[in-house]
Amino acid sequence: MKISATIITCNEERNIVRVIESLRCCDEIIVVDSGSTDRTCELAANLGAKVIESPWPGYAKQKNLAAERAENDWILSLDADEALSEGLEAEIWRIKKQGPQFDAYTMPRLAKYLGRWILHSGWYPDRKVRLYHRGKASWKGDFVHESVFTDGRTGHLEGQILHHTCDSLSEHLRTLDRYTTLAAEQLVFRKEKVTLWRLLVDPPWTFISTYFLKRGFQDGLEGLVIAYMAAFYTFLKYAKARFMSRD
Repeated sequence: MKISATIITCNEERNIVRVIESLRCCDEIIVVDSGSTDRTCELAANLGAKVIESPWPGYAKQKNLAAERAENDWILSLDADEALSEGLEAEIWRIKKQGPQFDAYTMPRLAKYLGRWILHSGWYPDRKVRLYHRGKASWKGDFVHESVFTDGRTGHLEGQILHHTCDSLSEHLRTLDRYTTLAAEQLVFRKEKVTLWRLLVDPPWTFISTYFLKRGFQDGLEGLVIAYMAAFYTFLKYAKARFMSRD
C-alpha cells in the first residue's frame, strides 16, 4: 500500500512546512497551488513535494485534480493548516503494514483556535474522511463545505488531524467573510428561499445551540467567541443570499 498526500494551497507559507513534515507516512506529496505570491511553492519543493500550479476551480474540483495527478491510488488529503498527530501517523503506518480493510477512513479533527484546543462547541470530534482509495471515493461540493463521498466501505481511525485555525479575531473575520459569500452563493444556486423569519431566528438559535447545547461554555472565552461568530456567520450568509437574489 502506497499513499499519496495531497494539499491544495494559496499563500500558505506559514503552514506548509508543518503539514509536509507531518506526512512521513506518505510515499508522495503533491501540492496543487493556485497562484501563491509568497514562498509556499518554494518551501514545498524544498521539502520534496511535487508542486503543480493550477487556476482555482473551487475546493472540491481542486482536491479531485490533486488526487488525479497522484501516482498512487490511496490518497491522504490534508488542508495546508492541518497536520497529522503522532497517533494518527502511527495508525496509518499500521494500515500500510497490515493492508487496508476498508476503502476509506474517517478521523477526528481537533482544532486550535486563538491558541486553545477546542473540545466542545460542535468542533470536536468533527470526523472527516481524508484517507481513501480514489477509485472508490471523490470530493463533492460546488461552493463550500466540500466532503469526500465514497461508495465503498468506511473504517474509523482514532488518531487526530490537528487543525490550526485562526490566530486572531481579524483573521477569523476575513475567513468568515469569504466563506459566507460562498455559502450564500450556494443558497442562491439551490434556489433556497431565505425568509425574514430565518434571518431573525436562526442566528440567535445558532448561538444558543453552540454555546449551551454543544457546551461551548466549557471552551472558556474562546467558546463564547466561537458561538457569537457562528451566529454572525448564519446571519451574514442569509443576508448575502437575500441581496444576491435581488440581482
